[in-house]
Amino acid sequence: MKDTFYDVKLRQKVQAEVVEKVTYGEPGKERYALKAKTSDGRNLTKFVKKSDWDKVHI
Repeated sequence: MKDTFYDVKLRQKVQAEVVEKVTYGEPGKERYALKAKTSDGRNLTKFVKKSDWDKVHI
C-alpha cells in the first residue's frame, strides 16, 4: 500500500510504499506510525490516528 509521507531532506511530500506499522509509547499513551523507505534507502515515518493505522494491512 502506498501512502504520502513528508521527506525532510527534499522538503516535500512523496509517495512511498508502507513497509511497517509500529506503535510508540506506554500502554494508554500509544502513538501509531507507518514506516516507509525512499528509493535511495532513507527511512520515512508518518504518525497517524489509530483508525487509519488499523486500516493498513501489511
